[in-house]
Formats: sequence, structure tokens, C-alpha cells
Amino acid sequence: MITVIGSANMDLVVGTKNFPDQGETVLGNVFDTVPGGKGANQAIAAARLGSETHMVACVGNDLFGTSIVNNLQQNKVGVTGVGTVDGASGIANILLSEGDNRIIVVPGANSLLMPAHIDEIEDLIKRSQLVMLQLEIPIPTVIYTLAKCQALGIPVMLNPAPAGGFELDMMPSITYLTPNETECEQIFGMDMVSALEKYPNRLIITLGNDGARFFDGKKHVIVEGFKTNAVDTTGAGDTFNGALAHGIVAGMELERAVRFANAAASLSVEKFGAQGGMPSFGEVEARLEESR
Repeated sequence: MITVIGSANMDLVVGTKNFPDQGETVLGNVFDTVPGGKGANQAIAAARLGSETHMVACVGNDLFGTSIVNNLQQNKVGVTGVGTVDGASGIANILLSEGDNRIIVVPGANSLLMPAHIDEIEDLIKRSQLVMLQLEIPIPTVIYTLAKCQALGIPVMLNPAPAGGFELDMMPSITYLTPNETECEQIFGMDMVSALEKYPNRLIITLGNDGARFFDGKKHVIVEGFKTNAVDTTGAGDTFNGALAHGIVAGMELERAVRFANAAASLSVEKFGAQGGMPSFGEVEARLEESR
């Protein structure tokens, strides 16, 4: 069982041919509202692959909050840990152009996920094979959760995004850390190779189209990505994390789990929306089979 403790947003997505320059107005060609948030995205990615998954989050008492919870339930994610608070749900303003994206996140209710809420869902944590965290909720809540998981002996995967909230003091409590190249440099202040060698089998760095890599204690393991025709890259990292978590709790060796996650991420970018392209287990296995 996987418990995801993190953000749940409504994504306000605008597509345009060209990103506007400072002070410029351009015409868009698409607008949609789709559920998102790194926490909810990762929970749904894991659930679609077949893992029993539970979400711990806060949403507002607005229409977006109702839609977010309904969407989690429709994707077979447990919502007993999702609380409703007075105020607005979190949103993400996502601008898409030529397969790239720019994102502004307004935390809303996510900023009200407090340590007291973590105490209330301690039973979920105790029953979990893995707890997943990101950094779109208050950092004191992340630190509190890490300490609780460590005390209970529950493994934690932390996706350090946005990386500005990461503190090196968190590392002893983290089983798997999954930054991209930029986040890795920002967090550790050293080159990628040195960082990997400092944290064997714990630091998995994502490389976009090039896949991901880690250090197994003896050698650097580079797990290549999959060729794909990207439509929307918004949820690729979250799909990778959810799929990696699924692979780990399913008992896959780390290299196999990373390859599985790369395949899932490659599928996710072929459809619109952070969650729209998140694949099923069968779809990932089919892509893996194609590459053999």
C-alpha cells in the first residue's frame, strides 16, 4: 500500500502557439480545467498501475475541491485522508506551447495541511509499504511526516519539487530522493556524479528524454528513456514517481523499477493533461515489450 501526502490542485491549462514576452498579449488555442497537484498526480499514477493508494491532502470548500475529491475516487485512490477546509482549493496555472510548459502554483488549501492532520492519519502511515512526499505542502509538515515515518520504520520517497523547500537535514529520513538534474544541483551544490556516489541506491536523478540514473554502490546505472511523441509534458515527472513507487512496492529491483517508471513517463506525455496520459500496468508492460 502506498500513501501519498501532498498537494491536490485544479490545473487551469492554457495552450498557445508562442509564449508571451514581458507585457505581450498573445492568443491561446485551448483552455481546460483538469485535476492536478504533484501529490494527487503521483497518487493517481500509482493507482492506475494497480497499487492500493491513499491520498492525504487538504482541499477547499469550493467546486474545485469537490471535483478534486471526485476525481481521486474515480481513479480508485482512497480519500479518507483528504480534509476539506474553509477557503479556496489550490490551483496551478499551466501555460503550454510547442510541447513545453510554464507553471504558476497558488497553494490555497494545500498550505493548511498541518502536522495535526498527519497525526490523524497515523494508522494509514503504519499500514503503508511506502509514503510519498513532495514539497508543495508546508515544509514543517514534510519534516514532521519524515520524522514520524522514520520512527515507525516506514520507507519514504520524496520528490523535491519545488526544490527551494528542500533541506539537507531531511536526507537521513528519506529512503529514495527523486530530483531532476536542475533540482539535484540546487539541492546538493555539487555535480551529479558526486551527489549520486554520496547516496547509493537512494538518489535517483531523472534526465527527461534521456531516462534516469542512480549509483548502485559499485557503478553508475544509466536507465535509458523511451522514444515518444510529446503532446504535453506536464505530468511526466509525477508519472515517473508514481510508477517508481509502484515498482518498489511490487518488489522490483531498483533498475527494473526505474525502467518501468521511464516507460510510464514516456506514455504520459502522449496525451493532454497531467493525468490524462497516465498509463495502466498493461500499457507500460506493452511499451517495455516493444523495446526488447
